[in-house]
Amino acid sequence: MNKNNYAIIMAGGVGSRFWPVSMNSFPKQFHDMLGTGDTLIQKTFQRLSRFIPKENIYILTNEAYNDLVLEQLPEVTQQQVVLEPAMKNTGPCILYAALKIQKENPDALMLVAPSDHWIEDEDAFSRNVLTAFDFCKENDALMTLGIEPTFPNTGYGYIEFDTETENVVKPVKQFREKPDYDTAKSFIKQGNFVWNAGIFMWSVESVLKAFEINQPTLFQLFKNGMSAYNTDTETEFINENYIKAENISVDYAIMEPSKNVYVLSAQFDWNDLGTWGSLYDKLDKDSNNNAVVNARTLVQDASGNMIRTQNDKIVVIEGLNDYIIIDKDDVLLIYPKEKEQGIKEVRNTVKDEFGENYC
Repeated sequence: MNKNNYAIIMAGGVGSRFWPVSMNSFPKQFHDMLGTGDTLIQKTFQRLSRFIPKENIYILTNEAYNDLVLEQLPEVTQQQVVLEPAMKNTGPCILYAALKIQKENPDALMLVAPSDHWIEDEDAFSRNVLTAFDFCKENDALMTLGIEPTFPNTGYGYIEFDTETENVVKPVKQFREKPDYDTAKSFIKQGNFVWNAGIFMWSVESVLKAFEINQPTLFQLFKNGMSAYNTDTETEFINENYIKAENISVDYAIMEPSKNVYVLSAQFDWNDLGTWGSLYDKLDKDSNNNAVVNARTLVQDASGNMIRTQNDKIVVIEGLNDYIIIDKDDVLLIYPKEKEQGIKEVRNTVKDEFGENYC
């Protein structure tokens, strides 16, 4: 296994659209959402450790989740858990982690991957990332994995790539924000658009150069801490300076303004597991086309439902179709799947009405 291969698992999100299972104190990446016996972050760590040394896998997360990370990933040391003292989006934390890795290994190649995605063919995923690593080793490149669109999804960003090269690695022409339905249809018809999965590969040298060129103020803020990184004084420096960082995503910070961006179309089935409906799509269904996690069900004239409860709870349903039914401690959610984007707003209303303990 190549000692120059590194990974950063992004595990600081709240996953508010998976409320009430995903809570501020215990977000979705630390839950067994698929009913497999492993949490999402455990599945991600296992997937990456197939081709990246375990000691080279860093976990980027909110400092509130430090104990959860160490509990669920016992092979990880505290040094591998990179803590954000404030939520500043993905740009600052990736820059911070890249500088730590550079200090340890200037020849490092880095993968940045979310902690909560579903990937079916892990062999194909490994091959795709290693192909990207080979490209980044030989070229000054910022790379991303694109997902072949299967329908005109309006919930994802899109990447337009150059069709003039026959190489599997394509130059990126531009990033496109989440489109409306007609625009998404036109993207698919053109044939040179892929979904942006938020999975990135680059050499540590290339990504730091991109930050230095495109975000000089942000770069210098974190560069000032080089003497402290990977030492006992790192936490003090980060706690004092992290709050000064601009709130900016890595897409806006370096991917969109850079000219050396490339995309590789993924050869694996992927789902970002962003909503209960996306989870429903990936779970096995019962004879009534209901997706069930943990519950024992008795249903009549009820189909298309996403049902999740505490272990072995008996759920009786009649005459309910295409609903999200989630039972978690003191909260029961019964909500139409077609309106699932409103769950985030419902969560905020519950917070205002009943208090933060329920969110």
